Amino acid sequence: MTHTFDRRSFLRYSLIAGGAVGTVGGAGVLAACSSGSSSSSDAIKMQLSWIKNIEFAGEYHALSSGYYKAAGLDDPELITGGGAGTGVETGLTSNKVWIGTTAPQLTAPVILKGAKLKTVAATYQKNPFCIMSDAKKPINTPADMKGKKIGVQASNENVFKALLTANNISESDIQKITVQYDPTPLTTGDVDGWVAYSTNEPITLAAGGFPTATLLFADNNLPLVAETLVVRQETIDNERDKLKKFLKAEVQGWNDAVANPQKSAELAANVYGKSLKLDMAEQLKEAVAQNELVVSADTKANGLLTMTDALIQENIEALAKAGYTIAAADIFDMSVLGEVYAENPDLKKSV
Repeated sequence: MTHTFDRRSFLRYSLIAGGAVGTVGGAGVLAACSSGSSSSSDAIKMQLSWIKNIEFAGEYHALSSGYYKAAGLDDPELITGGGAGTGVETGLTSNKVWIGTTAPQLTAPVILKGAKLKTVAATYQKNPFCIMSDAKKPINTPADMKGKKIGVQASNENVFKALLTANNISESDIQKITVQYDPTPLTTGDVDGWVAYSTNEPITLAAGGFPTATLLFADNNLPLVAETLVVRQETIDNERDKLKKFLKAEVQGWNDAVANPQKSAELAANVYGKSLKLDMAEQLKEAVAQNELVVSADTKANGLLTMTDALIQENIEALAKAGYTIAAADIFDMSVLGEVYAENPDLKKSV
């Protein structure tokens, strides 16, 4: 089988102080926070957590349908992330971007070092991290990992340790094998499980004739959200109306993305990510899988991108298991999005 994998994708959500957030260490964060405000121009720079693939389908729909302009804003500039020094938190604290997509386990350590950032929306209600296994020998529960060889990338050791801690499993209970990002060792039987993204490797392996089973971290006591929208506190304080307009367009775009994954794949492969030569069929499958992380019972009741108080508390507890003790009010502020829905009740769709 020939596989094509997003080998660096894990760096976005890895629970380590290095990688994307490593460029914003201690004094660097504090210095950046004390720098001047970004331009008051209507121009919006939005830093993505990764390359322009299907993950940002909502933004593509909002752009192609003119939702940002209809809200009274210029179309945002989508800035590709994922490389060294391009962490969203870095862009925000240095005032190089206005908003970005990231994850709580990347934002929390930067806030704990002094940055004034807030999460104002959550696209993925569940983080895509999972343990992937051979469908013929599935790992269906955390306890099933005991005595098994689990392939773990160096950048994902902390998130894996957090999963073990959350399920009362000792590292001595499993055989952790340090691996790279190509999961071929799973297909050859060299390992029994593999830390993966539910929206990526399982789909690619299945297309190559190797069906897998997946165990989502979010369904097993580590319910972290992902693709969160994060801004500086000063944006909430001084540009609240602008932020509300932006979030309205975001919700409209994601409503369309959930309703029409085929168009999402077309926009990703043929328009916004055209230079990446993305495979349309795979992008469609990933769009469908992604929608399962975007939509939940809570979002059906409250609207896309929202977080309930219960989910926020679950994330605070999950962050603590990963070594980041932080108060909910210091990292989450759903009030702006709440106002958007209150003022635009038609945005709420039972998708």
